[in-house]
Amino acid sequence: MYNARMMDNTSTLKRIVDILIDIIYKTHSRILSMNDAYESQLSDKQLHFIVIGLLGIAMLLVIYPLFKWMAKKHLTVLISWFYVFTVLVVITFAIEIGQWYSHTGEMDFNDILAGLVGYFAMSFIFLLVVAIIELIKSIFKKK
Repeated sequence: MYNARMMDNTSTLKRIVDILIDIIYKTHSRILSMNDAYESQLSDKQLHFIVIGLLGIAMLLVIYPLFKWMAKKHLTVLISWFYVFTVLVVITFAIEIGQWYSHTGEMDFNDILAGLVGYFAMSFIFLLVVAIIELIKSIFKKK
């Protein structure tokens, strides 16, 4: 039963990744078509500079106010969690790409998922321990 559930989650995540890859592919094709249509002759590096720069600013416009609000609400652990999660996504992909490139293992999406699910599980345990410690501290402060 566990394996069946894991397979369902994996296939759902693979479908999501496939959809995201399709969106990226179509967006990439559209940008290249616009580059050709307007005869702007921008190189691949110049297009990456513009597109990733604009994407980063768009993300910053959403994330900065969200993190600022979290900081005001004393949710810095959540900000830290998101930061670590982002770094772990990069690291897990780098490990899999490294295994593929060096022929020391297979590049497997399920390995990436397993690593990130491990982070979710251990984060939950960590936050549970922190909450218990905070509860104990508040009980002793009241006395």
